[in-house]
Amino acid sequence: MWLINTKSLTLEFVTEPLEHSYAVLSHTWEEDEISFQEFQNLSPEELWNRKSFNKIQQTCRLAAEYGLQHAWVDTCCIDKSSSAELSEAINSMFKWYMNSAICIVFLSDLKPKSSFKRGFPLCRWLKRGWPLQELIAPRKAAFYDAHWKFRGYKSELITILSAATRIDKAVLEDSQAMHNVPVAKRMSWASSRQTTRIEDEAYFLLGIFDINMPMIYGEGSKAFRRLQEEIAKSTNDLSLFAWTAELPKTGGRSEPKYRGIFAKSPREFASAHGLRSRSNNSSFDKEFTITNKGLRIKIIL
Repeated sequence: MWLINTKSLTLEFVTEPLEHSYAVLSHTWEEDEISFQEFQNLSPEELWNRKSFNKIQQTCRLAAEYGLQHAWVDTCCIDKSSSAELSEAINSMFKWYMNSAICIVFLSDLKPKSSFKRGFPLCRWLKRGWPLQELIAPRKAAFYDAHWKFRGYKSELITILSAATRIDKAVLEDSQAMHNVPVAKRMSWASSRQTTRIEDEAYFLLGIFDINMPMIYGEGSKAFRRLQEEIAKSTNDLSLFAWTAELPKTGGRSEPKYRGIFAKSPREFASAHGLRSRSNNSSFDKEFTITNKGLRIKIIL
């Protein structure tokens, strides 16, 4: 794991992240983000001339104020030219956020004069995929507006956060409570979020379902099917199949009358947000198996 030294603003590689205290940044990507290679190779003057460098600098400043020697920023702390490192980072990201000393949430479009209650639900951060796990995983998070003004801690804003995301307060207080939430309801948290790459519709949910799987950029919508297949191997929760097909777009191709057992995207779980948390002894958790011919299950209909 690569970390930024908050004093020297240089990258340092650590083999045991749990042995280090660090801050993590949660944000939405802009066009001019500084990559791993650029952070390593550009001169200080060249970095200063990049608009996005301010985001890195402010993160390190705040981390230092919290008494931390290291910070992690996804734009420049992952060598995306290495498929192995990228895959490891994506599979480890939920854990990295959970183990952070604090998560610094930068809301680039939250105006300083806006109240948090009114402005937060309109933020782009709520519409993007990756911030979902970045909200749930950290034990402590601090929110900042477009001018890097402190707006409050996650624990203080939890009612507003829960209302805007439909995520249970218990989950926002402790990510471990997520395991008692039905699969379909967890999927519904992602139903209105967007990603630049279609594969990321699956990859940003890995930590939400405690799943590890290889990254295959270029596989398209197959990634979300693979995610559901992996979930099916680790749970008996039948809500995995409680999705509703999206209506075909006007003028688009007509959908076949019948289709497979799995959803095509998180959007098809949008109506599942009202499902109740399940008990560990639920009589509805019937054993099922995914075979080469489909789903094998014995259940009362």
